[in-house]
Amino acid sequence: MKLGLNIPNFGPGTDPDSLAGWVRFAADAGFDLAMMSDHVAVTPDVAAIYPPPFYEPFTTLAWLAGITEHIKLGTTVAILPYRNPLLTARIAANIDQFSAGRFILGVGVGWSEQEFASLHVPFKRRGAVTDEFLAAITTLWTNDIASHEGEFVSFRDVHTAPRPAQTPHPPIWIGGASPAALRRAVAFGDAWHPVNAPLDWLRNKGLPTLRAIAEAAGRPEPTLSPRIRLHLSSTSLDTDERRVGEGSVAQVLGDLEELADLGAEYVVLDTNPDHPSDRRPTNEDWAMLETIASRKAELTS
Repeated sequence: MKLGLNIPNFGPGTDPDSLAGWVRFAADAGFDLAMMSDHVAVTPDVAAIYPPPFYEPFTTLAWLAGITEHIKLGTTVAILPYRNPLLTARIAANIDQFSAGRFILGVGVGWSEQEFASLHVPFKRRGAVTDEFLAAITTLWTNDIASHEGEFVSFRDVHTAPRPAQTPHPPIWIGGASPAALRRAVAFGDAWHPVNAPLDWLRNKGLPTLRAIAEAAGRPEPTLSPRIRLHLSSTSLDTDERRVGEGSVAQVLGDLEELADLGAEYVVLDTNPDHPSDRRPTNEDWAMLETIASRKAELTS
């Protein structure tokens, strides 16, 4: 199992130096992957959770690709309906080229109705838009000249070069835990990327449902690559109230072992708190992340 981390690309104190510091820390500490979140219009409901300044992920990741060599880079998650898929496909392919095949496109449908309204994108159709955009992006990534005719986007004979460095295309991770998200993961995803999903739910509901959908569709089951909140405490937390990724070092390592047993290929650790007012100094986040990364060998032995 490989470990990733979520770079905070928003909030007071976030600037190019801090973003570069985070990705360099991730590489030096032995993480395999660094990801970041996505918002385009920081409306009041978004700002309450992701306060400005907010650095757009694709442009930021393209820059970070140029100052790193080995660590993979990705989105957790890009809100697919916000951008025309022709644009998303080209930007992502360019980043994959710039990084020599290190890009992962994690996608979701989004949640902020205010942000959708600001962008003039139909909020209630966001699932259908996401599905069609994924089909269009896959077409654009896998053909030198691509065409698509759909409800939300149509194009004909579009030249796509440069194609992505990875073949057949960069990995697509599908976020969300709804039945629609699980169907989307099977239809389009290389990995399923749930966020903060309880272990019992993953074991007894989420993964069995994903497997059943894949079997019914005659398609491969996407790998599990979740994101979990990381918060280490000096003592063990009560089992009944503890969330995955929280507690003592032993408890968190136990969570990671269980995720590995469930087949997780990656686990992305997220040190962002539930509320931005509880955000810790960067050195405290790095200390927690380094504590877990230093024990990585115990998880893969």
